[in-house]
Amino acid sequence: MSSVLGSRLRGLGRLTARLGPQATSLRGLLAWWGHALAAWLPMRLRRALGVDRGRLLMQPVGEEVRLCLQREGTIREIGLLPRALDMLADDPLAEILTPAALGLPRWLLVPAAGSLVRRMALPAAAADRLRDVVRFEIDRQTPFAPEAVMFDARLLGRRNGDGQLDVELVAAPRGTIEPQLEQLGPLASRLAGIDVLDPDGLPRGVNLLDAAARGRQRDAWQAWNRVLAAVALMAVAAMLLTTLDNRRAAADALEAAVKERARPARSAAEQRRALAVLVEGQAFLDRRRAQAPAAVEVVDELTRRLPDGTYLEKLALENDRMTLIGLSNDAASLVGRLQGSTLWRLPALAGALQPDPSTGRDRFTLTAELVRTPASGAAPQ
Repeated sequence: MSSVLGSRLRGLGRLTARLGPQATSLRGLLAWWGHALAAWLPMRLRRALGVDRGRLLMQPVGEEVRLCLQREGTIREIGLLPRALDMLADDPLAEILTPAALGLPRWLLVPAAGSLVRRMALPAAAADRLRDVVRFEIDRQTPFAPEAVMFDARLLGRRNGDGQLDVELVAAPRGTIEPQLEQLGPLASRLAGIDVLDPDGLPRGVNLLDAAARGRQRDAWQAWNRVLAAVALMAVAAMLLTTLDNRRAAADALEAAVKERARPARSAAEQRRALAVLVEGQAFLDRRRAQAPAAVEVVDELTRRLPDGTYLEKLALENDRMTLIGLSNDAASLVGRLQGSTLWRLPALAGALQPDPSTGRDRFTLTAELVRTPASGAAPQ
């Protein structure tokens, strides 16, 4: 188990070291991250997902073509193809390769002696369009015009001092590559790229072939990958919709429960407010009643102040107003007699005195303002 884990870690380390310099943009970072995650998957699953399917390398050697398989950083020679094989079919490799290997991308390998390599420093902004930027440097870095060479640029890293990109320009004259393409015969039309060997005999990892001339091999798993991707998207959408419906249902249930529990609380609050209003009103009436003089006191005070021969037909105590209606043989002196009392103030006759023929007395109507006792701490009225 430890050996397998160590092998996985070493493979991830090599992959990170190889893709790290390319992660200068968001697209490069996502690509590096995806390859780094794929390095932890089993080999069979990686091949099924198309992460590390490998590629077929073809290198003309004399009258033959050497065919090799590059996968997971290793190169294994498959065999030599004779030139007589070119006339067998439109795709000569269909006779000797399995269907899985037949769908691998095909690359032409150019010897190191047939290419020119230059290292240069470019601004960091050139990382997203590296090939287009390097095209303008070909005539200055090489003795060839851009139209006379096949070229590519490889990002080696980023300098720590000024942040510039360390770039490797790889160019090969078209006059050197075209004879090798002719030697491939019908295989040349299906090339996905042209790579260059380094001094150690390993591919540099560049593609000199023009983008318009690159052939694309049909991926046998492409349809399945699209179907699986569509199924995954639908599953994620269904999961999100289900989660949303569950959250919405939970929110509705919680709202209903809150309303159900809040109904008694609202009823209790309304009853509490009504009770508070009643208590406050009763307290106000009690205060007003306590401040007003008692009816017994008023009657007793009137009894002592009214003269003999005066009779009351009506005594009304309404709010702060006292009204006296009666008959008196000395009605003119009643106002003077009622003045000076502590229970009322401002006594006055309301209207003129009216003689009563049956009794020989005058009918009067007299009003006064009752004096309220101020509550503790309140100003007297």
